[in-house]
Amino acid sequence: MNRSIRSMGSGFYISKTVGIVGILVGVAALSTIIALSVVYSQEKSRNTQVSPTNGGTTATSTTPTPTPSNKPWDQYRLPKSLVPDHYTVTLWPRLEPDSNTGLYIFTGHSVVKFKCVEDTDLILIHSNKLNFTRQENQQLAMLTSTSGAAPVPSIRTSWLQTVTQYLVLELDAKLVKDQSYQLYTEFTGELADDLGGFYRSEYTENNVTRVVATTQMQPTDARKAFPCFDEPAMKARFNITLIHDHGTVALSNGMEIETINITIGDQHVLQTVFEQTEKMSTYLLAFIVSDFSFINSTIDGVLVRIFARRAAIDANQGDYALNKTGPILKFFEEYYNSTYPLPKSDQIALPDFNAGAMENWGLITYRETALLYGKDFSSNSNQERITTIIGHELAHMWFGNLVTLRWWNDLWLNEGFASYVEYLGADKAEPDWNVKDLIVLNDIHRVFAVDALTSSHPLSSNEEDIQKPAQISELFDAISYSKGASVLRMLSDFLSEDVFKQGLQTYLREFAFETAVYTDLWKHLQQAVTDTHTSLPSKVDEIMNTWVLQMGFPVVTINTTAGTVSQQHFLLDSNAVVTTQSKFNYQWIVPIRWMKTKAPQNIFWLQEKSVSVEDMKVGGADWVLANLHVVGYYRVNYDQNNWERLLGVLSTDHKAIPMINRAQLVDDAFNLARAKIISTVLALRTTKYLKNEREYMPWKSALNNLEFFYLMFDRSEVFGVMQ
Repeated sequence: MNRSIRSMGSGFYISKTVGIVGILVGVAALSTIIALSVVYSQEKSRNTQVSPTNGGTTATSTTPTPTPSNKPWDQYRLPKSLVPDHYTVTLWPRLEPDSNTGLYIFTGHSVVKFKCVEDTDLILIHSNKLNFTRQENQQLAMLTSTSGAAPVPSIRTSWLQTVTQYLVLELDAKLVKDQSYQLYTEFTGELADDLGGFYRSEYTENNVTRVVATTQMQPTDARKAFPCFDEPAMKARFNITLIHDHGTVALSNGMEIETINITIGDQHVLQTVFEQTEKMSTYLLAFIVSDFSFINSTIDGVLVRIFARRAAIDANQGDYALNKTGPILKFFEEYYNSTYPLPKSDQIALPDFNAGAMENWGLITYRETALLYGKDFSSNSNQERITTIIGHELAHMWFGNLVTLRWWNDLWLNEGFASYVEYLGADKAEPDWNVKDLIVLNDIHRVFAVDALTSSHPLSSNEEDIQKPAQISELFDAISYSKGASVLRMLSDFLSEDVFKQGLQTYLREFAFETAVYTDLWKHLQQAVTDTHTSLPSKVDEIMNTWVLQMGFPVVTINTTAGTVSQQHFLLDSNAVVTTQSKFNYQWIVPIRWMKTKAPQNIFWLQEKSVSVEDMKVGGADWVLANLHVVGYYRVNYDQNNWERLLGVLSTDHKAIPMINRAQLVDDAFNLARAKIISTVLALRTTKYLKNEREYMPWKSALNNLEFFYLMFDRSEVFGVMQ
């Protein structure tokens, strides 16, 4: 899923005249700021508290869920006694309010076939906000055998456990291990406008309000649409049938088999039947009824369709997405060395959608602004946003959908991976944009601001600590997406992209249509390292554990006079106290790519708190630049002499430093100053060279940081002194 809070890349295009004027204004502003910086530094030193960042959101560490009782229906996790195999689900959404209640509703019935893997006299199946019709047995469901080989227990009692969101069925005898059964239910739910489960989206066209029935199941809302074993590891196949009004179109994960006219009571409606899905998780299900139009093309036998409001399709607003989906899809087939496993890829733009987009397998849902593009009113940044979001969602078709993480505590790997490779897919679609570099601004710099707080949390959580739906939802934050992307990019770099892909491809082959845990990927990457004789200082899991199992990141300090390299946990608030313990003592195994006076050097691994490195001891006009191309997830500080030499290079020959590192120097310096590690004056001096800068990223980095200083001038006692 692509979060609505996620800051996508911003295109930046200016004319030469506007650019020159902007530079002159910027230089004048910088001069003023530098002149006032000494006053600011003096006043800042009086404050002991560093203001929170505006980078993004993060959840505090979760605590284990208290257990209300020892009864299975009071636990938030399903018991391991039953495993679903297949669902047959029929749903009928009403796009007009009910005449009696005034509510929009849907009705449905389902049959789930499941296997008993442990003898049990209890069936727990997820259900939330559904009203069930009592069956002939006066219970909320009917239980039958699929084989007839064993007697079927009767349902002794049935009820809804609302807190843990279960339909509970107690039986008068035990289900038999290795036998299969099926459960039939009929139910009614509200087609609410709450953006979760099976819900309604509304829009106005020609002064007429129109209603769309659509879905958002991730993470735990499939249970609002029909009773199901609603955990990602409970994969099954689905046969979906939708009943809908004439003049509307029904969509689901599978391809439509047929649409026929039927009569229910006195209502003449349509019934659309869909092909059976592949084995998949419930959170990836989707079904939509709308009056939308579409455009389509075929790419190597895969049908690609873009659905949207008729006016948007008629205005050609879906053309850009249609044209870019093919190249991105083909790129990922090559990257994963795996053919796209479905016959179609539908993408639909919805008027009301909470996330940026959702990777439902075969039917991806988007906000309108994340899929539709019009030359007359959309900006270049809108265009780039569309490309990267399509890349993000198509990346999930394999990583997340084909292979799914067993439980939500590993969400970071699912979303972090897609947030990394989305840039690779977008780069394939738009090779002239250099979009791959934007991960530094959009993700690394952004999440640095969050991960430098004591309220941050590790990428990976203990499975037992993530139980409730609310705890699961908290994981969809900047740490999971942007830090996940950043550390995976670092991993791909120090392994090499070829070794990284080799391990990834064998991982996908082994776990196709199944579930895995993040350590399974480490095992496959380690095997690729062994097979290719790649040299590493430790095993893949030992390196990555320091980045995954503790919060935060280091600032690496290089003293070019003494020839030493050290690390420490970077915190924006220099007076903050970290109360969360780490078995690694907030020390990391750090891969350092670096250059010495324009010459790239071999990668150096920092495995201790502080070490001597003779090669990094320089003098005269020589200089050292670390974290080359910002492939590492850490900040860099230098001794004063090296800072002065780097400032001199920026002033006289700024292109000697790679463009992405020029942006890094500015961002590192300003944040080191906020943490009181270097002076504010030094940070401001990194911007003086910008009068000669013609690239977007260094300017954007400077403007982002200067914006914070402007806010501080306005909101602190410094403003009074400045007057």
